[in-house]
Amino acid sequence: MADELIFYTNPMSRGQIVRWMLEEVGAPYETHIMDYGTTMKDDAYLAINPMGKVPAVVHDGKTVTECAAICAYLADAFPEAGLAPEADERADYYRWMFFAAGPVEQAITAKHFGIEPDADQQRSAGFGSLEMALDALETAVAGKSFVAGDKFTAADVYVGSQIDWGLQFGTIPSRPAFEAYAAGLRERAGYKRAKEIDNGLIAEMQAAGTASA
Repeated sequence: MADELIFYTNPMSRGQIVRWMLEEVGAPYETHIMDYGTTMKDDAYLAINPMGKVPAVVHDGKTVTECAAICAYLADAFPEAGLAPEADERADYYRWMFFAAGPVEQAITAKHFGIEPDADQQRSAGFGSLEMALDALETAVAGKSFVAGDKFTAADVYVGSQIDWGLQFGTIPSRPAFEAYAAGLRERAGYKRAKEIDNGLIAEMQAAGTASA
């Protein structure tokens, strides 16, 4: 069917970000649960994402990978959901969505692997340091409910997921601005639906002994 929307994911992955976005969009979609060691590395899936990673979506025959790109794409593909601001209000929308996808994620990953750039390296590294990236991110959410204007957008799905996940697993330190921003997003119906679906899938996988990350 022309408007077919297929979602490739594993509930124990960044696919949770896209699940939330899909629940906010509200359009019907088909879910394919992928296994890290098998189906993600099969030729059939590598034809969709040569990286062999999830998530990915295929919409109307077009493939999109990378969580921030998927969020931005879905907001434009389903304008009736109202998840993208008007053209003249998109500066913060693009700025913070891709800041979270770039410098913030890079800084968190570097820290996780024990990499802490010295002063000279910070001038070359796009993220500078984790502290610098988090200080900048805090300016995006301090005293605000949303990162782009006065309404919820796809940028909040992505930025909110990074902060929510980071607070939960300790990769982002607790700060009042982060806690307040995440608390508001956790009350959204779309967030709750997405968590219920993925948590249910994780429970099923654990019961079957197939859960792995």
